[in-house]
Amino acid sequence: MAKTLLALIIWLCLAFPTVAAQGKTAGKKPIRPVWSELTPAQQKILAPLSSEWDRMDATRRKKWVAIAGRYPKMKPKEQQRLQKNMAEWAKLTPAQRKAARNKYQTMKKLPPDKRREVAAQWKRYQQSLAAHPELSPSDPPAPPEPQTAEAPAEAPPVAGTASAGSPPAAQ
Repeated sequence: MAKTLLALIIWLCLAFPTVAAQGKTAGKKPIRPVWSELTPAQQKILAPLSSEWDRMDATRRKKWVAIAGRYPKMKPKEQQRLQKNMAEWAKLTPAQRKAARNKYQTMKKLPPDKRREVAAQWKRYQQSLAAHPELSPSDPPAPPEPQTAEAPAEAPPVAGTASAGSPPAAQ
C-alpha cells in the first residue's frame, strides 16, 4: 500500500508539470492580427513593419492597423512622412525604441510652455542642420535634452584654462 501511494505521488509530480506545460503551449493563441490576416492594402501601407510584425504585441498591432485605416484619408505629404517614420522606426534597435518611447513620455509630461520651448529648440536645431550641409545628416549631434528642473549651475572651468577672477595657470 505504501509503495502504491509513493508511486502515485511520484507519478503525479512527474505528470502534472508535463500536463501544465502542454496546456500552456496548446492554449497559447497567436497574437492577432497575424500578417497574413491583413488586407493587401494594409500590408502595403505597413510594409516597413513587416519584419517586426511577429514580435509586436497585440496593442501595437492594433495601433498600426488603426493608422493604416486612416492612411487613405491622409494628405500625400502626411503619407510620405508616415512611411518614412515607419521605415526609420523599423531600423531602430529595441533599446533605441525604448529610449524614444521614454523621451516621448517625458515630453508629454512637460508643461505646455516648456514643450513649446523644446519644440522651438528642435526647430532651430533642424534649421542649423539645413544651414550647414557639411554636417553629416546620417549622424547629426543630438538635440538638447529638455530640462525639467532649474538650469544647472555654470560648469566648472576645464583644467588648463583661466576663468574670470582666477589666477592664470602656471606655465
